[in-house]
Amino acid sequence: MDQHGRENIFTVVIGGAAGDGIREAGMNLGKVLAKMGYEVFASFKYPSLIRGGHNFSRVSFSKEKIFYDHSHIDALIAFNDESIHRHLNNLTKDAVVFSENFEQHDIEALGAKAAPLPFSDFLKQANAPAITKSSAALGAICYLLDIPLTHMLDVLHQVFKEKSWESNITLAKLGYEHLEKTGLKHWKKIQPRLAEAPAEQANKEIKEFIDGNTAFAKGLVAAGLNLYFSYPMTPSTGILHFLARQQKEFGIKVIQPENEIAVIHMALGAAYAGKRAAIGTATGGFALMQEAFSLAGMAEIPIVIAVSQRQGPATGAPTHTSQSDLRFVIHSGHGEFPRIVLAPGDPEEAFKCGVDALNLAWKYQMPVIVLLDKHVSENSTTSILNAASIKIEKGKIFENPEGHYGRYTITPDGISPLVFPGTQGVVVKSNSYEHEEDGIVTEDCDTIQKMQDKRFAKGNTLIKEINGYEVVKTYGDSKAKNAIVFWGSTKTAVLEAAKFIKKPCRLVQTVWLEPFPTEKIAKALNGVKNIINIESNHNAQFAGLLREKTGIAATKNILQYDSRPFDPIELAEKINKLI
Repeated sequence: MDQHGRENIFTVVIGGAAGDGIREAGMNLGKVLAKMGYEVFASFKYPSLIRGGHNFSRVSFSKEKIFYDHSHIDALIAFNDESIHRHLNNLTKDAVVFSENFEQHDIEALGAKAAPLPFSDFLKQANAPAITKSSAALGAICYLLDIPLTHMLDVLHQVFKEKSWESNITLAKLGYEHLEKTGLKHWKKIQPRLAEAPAEQANKEIKEFIDGNTAFAKGLVAAGLNLYFSYPMTPSTGILHFLARQQKEFGIKVIQPENEIAVIHMALGAAYAGKRAAIGTATGGFALMQEAFSLAGMAEIPIVIAVSQRQGPATGAPTHTSQSDLRFVIHSGHGEFPRIVLAPGDPEEAFKCGVDALNLAWKYQMPVIVLLDKHVSENSTTSILNAASIKIEKGKIFENPEGHYGRYTITPDGISPLVFPGTQGVVVKSNSYEHEEDGIVTEDCDTIQKMQDKRFAKGNTLIKEINGYEVVKTYGDSKAKNAIVFWGSTKTAVLEAAKFIKKPCRLVQTVWLEPFPTEKIAKALNGVKNIINIESNHNAQFAGLLREKTGIAATKNILQYDSRPFDPIELAEKINKLI
């Protein structure tokens, strides 16, 4: 292994200012590497600025499964002087740095190689705008890694299509040919790995290089989404953008109302009318939706809400990540009513949660929250989205109603048959006030209690059926006396850190946070003597929830609340000290 303990893992960082095409460059590089058969993880960091500020993409890849990107840098593409300064200390020995200007830094003193790239000259030759210079850098990276340039050209053509694809392809060729002329040697740390031939892939699931927002959106579509409503709010905006671009292909309608309050009310109206609707926001936007969220609980309207966390409170650090809203989401809304809260840890789980959320919302006629965060929403990795076995569950729909209809008819499982407005000969009454079975307002104390019991009976029915879902996942040594518990986006850091943990550990992930899978977690932690809880918040919110629901207390907490995700190597070092 090298000095950082990362054998056969290569990391490329692309840094510059907002407007330099940093994210798109990282995504395009990731797509090429994934196409070649590598396992890839890419993260994207940016400040809350329209222009300026330091932005960078970090792309780690390997022949083996990689769960997280690494902070060591083997190749740095610096579009400005600040990018060199910011990442200087993370350069590995023999790293290569591409930039137009090296005057203020002695790169070679660190054992790295300086590789000048005249971006300005390239842009003049291609008669291209400044934002396209990232394509020249990608061409240079292809040369360094000995990747056939045709792979990158194919990706650029697919990404840009009719929008300046010719200039991007020209720039990629210029970057590649420039390094070829300089005689810089190809990097041989990781040999290029071409993807398997189509015949060999025939019986295998196809991997995608995809972020959590896009994967979640695809899950919604696979489960029969009809309408999506959202007001742009980082880091959930990617869901809106993806679905809006694809709405004709998917046969859905995407609407951006004037604010978050309008978003949830329009979605509730659509669901009341029989359309499978979902919305997306950040936790700040979800805070504005609380009265309407309670309306969904009282009126028993099925709705899916994607809530992507960012560092708070208030505006906080809006383009950075956090897991500080777990308690807020679980206890959101006023009054008492059942809800479901799912927390995926990567794009594959985000896809699955999108499917499950829409099906569960309609099966149990209750709001379902999918709790994301910036790390899950916007980072990309090679993933398999298994859509083969997906079934759309329409819920308990009264197909041929006749005569009197009670929207809130009390049933043994608490779930009333649905009929939608416009059905001939039937009156459908939905109410935010407490109501009788037919939807008429009531203040009768006995009826109020019965309707409360009816709504919570749905939650009890759900708990009985929880075994049909993968609500708790275990990794590592299932018999180890040391256990690590985690939820959401910390999954990727924990699984990558596990490669560097010195003693056997049982890794336990909770995917369902409400209703809490008490029995399954207790079983997963049976016989454990040392429990380490890992979260990206100050108050160890999951540890408190675990103790509240199961009586099991974490021995130690590893908490990070500086708005940045865990680094897997640093996390492994902390775990090793505790076990």
